[in-house]
Amino acid sequence: MGSELGVSANSKAELNTSPVSIWWVTFGCVWTAVIVAGASYLIANRNTPTIRIRGLWLSLSAVLLLHLYGWSVQFGLLVGNLMPGDVEFWIMGTYLPCGIALFHASNSRFLHVAKLQKKYIHHDGQNLINSTAQAKRNSGLLGKFRRLDYTARVVYLVSIAMFVQIFLTILMFIISRKWHSSWGIPGTEVTGSAMEQKSEQGRGWEWWPGVAWQFFWSWIFAPYILWKSRNIHDTHGWRIQTIGCAIANLHATPMWLIALYVPAMAPVNAVWLPPQWIVLSIFFIEIFTVLLPCWEVMRAGSLRQETLDTIAQWERNNKVASTEGKSLASGSTFIGSIMSGWKSMNGSVKSNGSTDSILTMGALEHVLERNPIPLLEFSALREFSGENIAFLISIAQWKNSIPAAVRNGTTDGNSKDVIRECFNHALHIYAEFISVHHAEFPVNISHQDLRKLENIFEKPTRILYGEKRDADVVTPFEGAEYKEPPSPTYSTGSEKTMNVSADAIKARVFYWGEIPEDFAASVFDESEESIKYLVLTNTWPKFIRSHRSSLGSVESLEAGNGVLEMVHVQNEK
Repeated sequence: MGSELGVSANSKAELNTSPVSIWWVTFGCVWTAVIVAGASYLIANRNTPTIRIRGLWLSLSAVLLLHLYGWSVQFGLLVGNLMPGDVEFWIMGTYLPCGIALFHASNSRFLHVAKLQKKYIHHDGQNLINSTAQAKRNSGLLGKFRRLDYTARVVYLVSIAMFVQIFLTILMFIISRKWHSSWGIPGTEVTGSAMEQKSEQGRGWEWWPGVAWQFFWSWIFAPYILWKSRNIHDTHGWRIQTIGCAIANLHATPMWLIALYVPAMAPVNAVWLPPQWIVLSIFFIEIFTVLLPCWEVMRAGSLRQETLDTIAQWERNNKVASTEGKSLASGSTFIGSIMSGWKSMNGSVKSNGSTDSILTMGALEHVLERNPIPLLEFSALREFSGENIAFLISIAQWKNSIPAAVRNGTTDGNSKDVIRECFNHALHIYAEFISVHHAEFPVNISHQDLRKLENIFEKPTRILYGEKRDADVVTPFEGAEYKEPPSPTYSTGSEKTMNVSADAIKARVFYWGEIPEDFAASVFDESEESIKYLVLTNTWPKFIRSHRSSLGSVESLEAGNGVLEMVHVQNEK
């Protein structure tokens, strides 16, 4: 039978400098350099939409622990004969389980973010829950735990799991005499030469808690997450990451056990250590957790540049002042299909001129004004950026509700109530979409714009909403909790961590304090333009591609059935 680091009774207490050993050391160093470069790239681009939602620091902490374990295994063939017998036991009992726990906690955020984003497309209140049942559900110790924000719950659960695993590792080490002869359960010691003892120390029942832990994460938790995410199709590669990591982990524990306890695996163990089956799964985890997001960031940057180049080319070929109406007309057939939720003419879908025109800001604003719901659903369910479209819709509604006198600055003393109503509407928009202390998904605006709006709205927001969490603008959904649907009840209690929905605040509370002098109808203009540009260069081209693809699928299907229906839309003059 094999042992953890390939040590046998015939091994010598010296470095193993065989070509295989040198290869694994070299590969380990090169792969470490690749992962460090990839992690550095992600950190440098942590403010991009693809990385912002991922919880970068939690996932990189998991990768660090898993990589340290993999590093020790890659060097195991070289130094295994010289290492004390309990070193790999402690490494496998601490680095590996803690890293796996952090990784799955990080990856489960996929479901959490997808659930949070659904709130942007559920405004009808059809699924309101019974407030009495909700109060009963949130009572007691379990209720207090449920009321914690998502990150706090994850940290508590992972900390408990880590504590249990480390406790079991310490317990196994204490009660077994395999690594020490002065204490422990009699009969658990190993005898023979130094190499024979070291060989026996590399396997045994003392390792079983770690085996059970790995089995739970690989064969129970990961498939559960995979099943729960089966209907989610995001554009950030997160679902691909979940599928890839879940599949890559399945082989690790069974093959590790087979390599340790099946004598026929001895020739394989000479060049591929038993724990390297686990390292193989870590290798794929690092690919999907570090390198795949790097590729997604590059792809998003390429798409953004392609969109900007298309707009620049269109502007060079058309004078904006005289052809803006024509630009919308050339893409009107495609935009019309978005409006109607159906397809447009085949020629308009495939024409390059339509592509140029529909990628402009004018086309985006046209859709936002006429029918933004398809774009909102796409951004929330697939881009996980529904807050951007919802913010733009709210701003448009707010501006449309502002009386002309307030908009033009020609108000008098009798207009105070109108101004106050406008301010309260703007205040709720700030709290719901901009405040880093109250918004579940703060929109990504510049630091300068954020400080400007904080000076106007933050103090009144804290008066209405109370003191909330201190959010990290890099991971804005940290601490966000969304219950679908939210409870309509509202409490005026002083509990600092209570979650009060913005809808409840808007319906029942009015700000009567002093309105800042800097408040004006143009207060959100810079932020609105910033988010429009972000949508134009990120969400909008992905939405166009997705919509074109769905139109092509529908046309192909109906053409096969002989029931192709053509919807002709006349170009505007």
